[in-house]
Amino acid sequence: MGYQGQLSTTPPQSCLDDKETLISEDKEKTCHQFAAVFNVVNSIIGSGIIGLPYSMKQAGFPLGILLLFWVSYITDFSLILLIKGGTLSGTDTYQSLVNKTFGFAGFLLLSVLQFLYPFIAMTSYNIIIGDTLSKVFQRIPGVDPENPFIGRRFIIVLSTVVFTLPLSLYRDITKLGKISFISTLLTTLILGIVIARTVSLSSSIPKTEDAWVIAKPSAIQAIGVMSFAFICHHNCFLIYGSLKEPTVTRWSHIIHVSTFISVFISILFATCGYLTFTGVTQGDLFENYCRNDDLVTFGRFCYGVTVILTYPIECFVTREVITNVFFGGNLSLVFHILITVAIITVATLVSLLIDCLGIVLELNGLLCAIPLILIIPSACYLKLSDEPRTHSDKIMSYVMLSFGAVVMLVGFIMAIKNPQDCTHGQEMFYCFPDNSSITNISVSHFQLTTQLQILNISIFH
Repeated sequence: MGYQGQLSTTPPQSCLDDKETLISEDKEKTCHQFAAVFNVVNSIIGSGIIGLPYSMKQAGFPLGILLLFWVSYITDFSLILLIKGGTLSGTDTYQSLVNKTFGFAGFLLLSVLQFLYPFIAMTSYNIIIGDTLSKVFQRIPGVDPENPFIGRRFIIVLSTVVFTLPLSLYRDITKLGKISFISTLLTTLILGIVIARTVSLSSSIPKTEDAWVIAKPSAIQAIGVMSFAFICHHNCFLIYGSLKEPTVTRWSHIIHVSTFISVFISILFATCGYLTFTGVTQGDLFENYCRNDDLVTFGRFCYGVTVILTYPIECFVTREVITNVFFGGNLSLVFHILITVAIITVATLVSLLIDCLGIVLELNGLLCAIPLILIIPSACYLKLSDEPRTHSDKIMSYVMLSFGAVVMLVGFIMAIKNPQDCTHGQEMFYCFPDNSSITNISVSHFQLTTQLQILNISIFH
């Protein structure tokens, strides 16, 4: 009895090692899940968020909010649907899923779309970096606004060489988890600035007569902008594969959390941006703010940094598409570097030639995002699943497929027939001293257009 009473209560070392291993593995799984959440949020809250207030102007504010919730719900559903399709087909990439479902023709079509969307997104990111940071540097005391070294083209090239190219050369997307977390924090800070300016500016910016129209015919074009903002389907398999133990259940939880965070930020951003500028809201919201606004200048800087940190995720996808199509899924280190440099170089050259962000967001959303979000995931699941047609997933898939086809076709026709205006690089009429006493009055579209034309003439002639 005495001997038994002296038995040590400390478990054997092997048991301790097993317990420590389990705790370590749980922590690693949690870290991977957090990294996945921030990568998904960072992929959604990219350059597209800057155009969400403009989508409210296109759709009509009440309908725009409803459409934003609808697009977020579809995004959540289709991201899970894609992984379910991958599980049913035994595939682990978007391309291999479509290849197994629709053959080589489907594989080629998806590869083109999956390359074009992130590539155009990279182009739009460069446009934003050039636009926002050039205005930031122009506000530095003693700096000549005409100095070529603070011009948008020089800034695009400089940021590419110093930041986006080195970050894009990573081979493991999980290494971007901390970067994505920083980007998400900066986006929250930018949202705070937009809210602050809604409080201080909304009463001094003239409201257009159609500011509170419930719905507008251009709502379909607004869906294109929203789809661009929410799409991250082109890299979902990359993020899913980065999980320690990838399962549909774990992925569903990650997507629900990521979508909730994203839609919360998006609704606030869209609402505050539109309430401030209503009918004169631009495709790039920061184009609406006056250049002498120092708080907004800080916001521009934060947003420029956010876009720089988001850029590598899109480059990962474009590189993966090329790798799967031309190299069988494997790249040597040399080809990894060469292809990355080639992709970024071409994207940079294109962005140096284009300076209107709104049309880029709209067309990329309609022609690339809509098929990637709505049409292709639904078509794959409908063909692969053995569930009855009355099953909820199948009913929703039919709805998404039909809705996506209509939006893509009608939206593209409307975008070509009614191209949006771009006031890139121009100060808005309310930024001039003569308009400092403007109060919250109703201004018609004709009056605003006339004022802008007069100002443009005075500026450029």
